[in-house]
Amino acid sequence: MSPVHAGAPGHAAKPASTLALAVGSVGVVYGDIGTSPLYALREGLAAATHGTEAQAGDVLGIVSLLLWLLILIATFKYVVLILRADNRGEGGTLSLLALGQRALGTKRLLLMLGIVGTSLFFGDAIITPAISVLSAVEGVTLIVPSFAPYVIPVTVGILIALFAAQRRGTEGISRLFGPIMLAWFAMMAIMGLRHIADDPHILAAFSPAPGLQFLFTHGPAALPVLGSVFLAITGAEALYADMGHFGRRPIRIAWVFVVFPALALSYLGQGALVLSDPSAARDPFFLMAPAWALPFLVAFATVATVIASQAVITGAFSVAHQAVQLGLLPRMEVHHTSETQLGQIYIPRMNAILLMSVVVLVLAFGSSANLATAYGIAVTGEMLVTTILAFVVYRYLWKWSVPLALAMLAPLAVIEIGLFAANMTKFLQGGYLPLTVAALLVIVMATWVRGTRIVQDKSRSESIPLSTLITSLEGSENLRHVHGTAMFLTAEPVVAPPALLHNLKHNQVLHDRNYIVTVTTTNAPHVLPADQVVTETITDAFTRVFVTFGYMDDPNVPRALAMARKLGVKFEIMSTSFFINRRSFKLAEKGVMPGWQQRLYAAMTKTASNAPAYYHLPPNRVIELGQQIVI
Repeated sequence: MSPVHAGAPGHAAKPASTLALAVGSVGVVYGDIGTSPLYALREGLAAATHGTEAQAGDVLGIVSLLLWLLILIATFKYVVLILRADNRGEGGTLSLLALGQRALGTKRLLLMLGIVGTSLFFGDAIITPAISVLSAVEGVTLIVPSFAPYVIPVTVGILIALFAAQRRGTEGISRLFGPIMLAWFAMMAIMGLRHIADDPHILAAFSPAPGLQFLFTHGPAALPVLGSVFLAITGAEALYADMGHFGRRPIRIAWVFVVFPALALSYLGQGALVLSDPSAARDPFFLMAPAWALPFLVAFATVATVIASQAVITGAFSVAHQAVQLGLLPRMEVHHTSETQLGQIYIPRMNAILLMSVVVLVLAFGSSANLATAYGIAVTGEMLVTTILAFVVYRYLWKWSVPLALAMLAPLAVIEIGLFAANMTKFLQGGYLPLTVAALLVIVMATWVRGTRIVQDKSRSESIPLSTLITSLEGSENLRHVHGTAMFLTAEPVVAPPALLHNLKHNQVLHDRNYIVTVTTTNAPHVLPADQVVTETITDAFTRVFVTFGYMDDPNVPRALAMARKLGVKFEIMSTSFFINRRSFKLAEKGVMPGWQQRLYAAMTKTASNAPAYYHLPPNRVIELGQQIVI
């Protein structure tokens, strides 16, 4: 019989106003890039001067580079171009991957690009909270120099409190992020505007000429400087990654009217201050404030960096959830911390890994200046992956001509390759760290994808077609029929689920109603409840049920099956038995994967959260039957 869909329309929530969304995006989307003025110009000048007095040409050149990175990468690439590439409203590297797969299918190279981009994101995510909070707490030493020995303990304490708070959810306090960061950007703009008068020559930095002159005159020596000024656009990826939460238009409005003007004025003000007083190069952001306002500025900066860190942590949870849904990582326990906001989730395992990594970074590097050497490589790599995936989408999904796609993206790729090369000069000073983290994650995700594919192929080759099994069961005299409903979860709807075969073999019983339930994840971010369930009647005793979730949806199977009642599925959760196949793995002497990869895959399967919890099945209604697979 032909499939039947649930037909109840979903009820869309009333959208928030564009202005409210724009203010909200200031607090979440722009937290990271909004705290870059704390250290970007300082590190650029330090790389250029090597402890000597800053020269006017260097200051103008570096400020020019800062501004034009904001214009070319943040504004042109992300705000103008990349925000166009939404996957049904959602953004981020995995959304670009899903769009690319829609155009080209599941190509191995395309999948690997998505894995690399996701891995680089996590390499960046462990550095952002560490460098942001450290740089803010270090500002206290400008007021109380004797505070220096306490910078590390205080920073670690703030970070532990921040990560500990994740389990309670951030819905309530996140409503304050927008207004607080709005005030932060306003304060930066006022401080910068106030100091431009210190030396109006700084306005020449709006021309690209000083930046280009700096690069040409310094030659290879400019690479470390370029790697430092790149810190100004760390966080630009969030413009695209968080599009699903706020929408394209609010994010663009916030950038054009609030964020970019405030950042530009802050860098111009810092540059003018250093032109008038070269000694201010040691910490131009905090030294823009008058002495009486410095304690307030340090406190405000600490709050702003905590907000920026919160945005990165939330983004890490979201990306990890998407990676699990797309089959790139094992299942992980996910807690939804808000009844009104779908994206508010907490992943205990990811939270613990991030906290441990961030604290180790703070203790190992000891200062934001040292951490700055580790920053940048992962971000530039992720940006380059985004550009490549965007080319695939523009050329093959949107059918742009090759000259047009290259004209838009090739210059950006050249700039990003240059930035990546510049950041690679810091490889031995700490840049190896995010690359090492990303490389380990690439191995983990590639192993999971490969192992899962091998297991599925092996299970499929050893399986019995469902139609064959049903035919063999008709008229069977040794089979006992029992009342009730049985649901067998399986990844292969056309073959007999192993749990069904084991139940027949060992218990020799068949329920009155048997549902073969297949749960899949589509490359769309969300699937409407009305479209999540499709049924197909095979016989009076057997029915196929297809449950589809988006890669950002909560895979709540009972809730989806409740929709299937409208399709004739007789489903009462407390009178239904859920049969699940629990696999264990035995390593083959000569398997398809190398021995180390077999052991890694087997270990990862043990860390995966159990299926009943992941799919929200009632524990007292689940029956698990074992199966051993040789890999």
